[in-house]
Amino acid sequence: MSEKEYNKPFIKQRADPYVLRHTDGKYYFTASVPAYDRIILRCSDSLSGLASAGEKTIWTKHEEGPMSCHIWAPELHYMFGKWYIYFAAGERDDMWKIRPFVLECEGDDPMTGTWREMGKLQRSDDDIYSFDAFSLDSTVFENNGEWYIIWAEKVSVGIQISNLYIARLESPIKLATAQVLLTTPNYDWERVDIWVNEGPAVIRHNGKLFVTYSASATGECYCMGMLSIGENEDLLDPGLWKKERQPVLRSDAEKGFFGPGHNSFTVDSCGNDVCVFHARTYRDIVGDPLYDPNRHAMLMKVEWDETGRPVFDYRNMMN
Repeated sequence: MSEKEYNKPFIKQRADPYVLRHTDGKYYFTASVPAYDRIILRCSDSLSGLASAGEKTIWTKHEEGPMSCHIWAPELHYMFGKWYIYFAAGERDDMWKIRPFVLECEGDDPMTGTWREMGKLQRSDDDIYSFDAFSLDSTVFENNGEWYIIWAEKVSVGIQISNLYIARLESPIKLATAQVLLTTPNYDWERVDIWVNEGPAVIRHNGKLFVTYSASATGECYCMGMLSIGENEDLLDPGLWKKERQPVLRSDAEKGFFGPGHNSFTVDSCGNDVCVFHARTYRDIVGDPLYDPNRHAMLMKVEWDETGRPVFDYRNMMN
């Protein structure tokens, strides 16, 4: 593979990419679009086919009030026998009032079914904090018969630090437990320009759960960190999670990747684990990196080392 092909995007101008392989073998793709004004879906019989698959807008932002600005990081999940999309949104007159919302599909096919708004994600009855401040990037996963959610939320007082929190779900739209602080940006590489942990994604291997997340501002300094825990341990005990001291994926000027992050995981047709992430192919950005449209979706095969940890290596890029 030539250097020019090395960092070839999988899908251009689609940040925060999320790919789901359903039980019937079909692949679905969603992501943030540069205008931050709608939620799109693609479907294909193969992972590679998503690149050229037709794209359908299944929901558009409101004209005012909640869900009228900054439509960010949608994720598609099939749970409790239905399709759900988790996403974050702000308000036109208060653009940074970002909160998590949920859509539910009334039908078996998310591409043709009718999507209805389920409102803002609800905290548990004994939780007085969750979703009162800037909250986004919700991801859900099942473990030992229970469903869990991890999301990013800024503390509501003092310096606006974005932490990751975890809770168990009662239903697709409500927490069963109060939030538990999972990780805060306490390393230097998580504090470049702004203090951020966000964009969690879950992958499991040989009895362990791994959670990758993104750190720092959205330019060249954006990178991926990782947490891990045994799948039979108490996921709501933050002391049992291990946090990696260094990023597991960061910018590489030689290979032409800048600001890698906000990933998801899927598998190819052979069952090999694949990391889906976004990155830019250039370093210098004019203006606010958040509004630079060229964060492209990329694919990378995940390798596993002798200790059972995932290895993220640009040499394993898939085009």
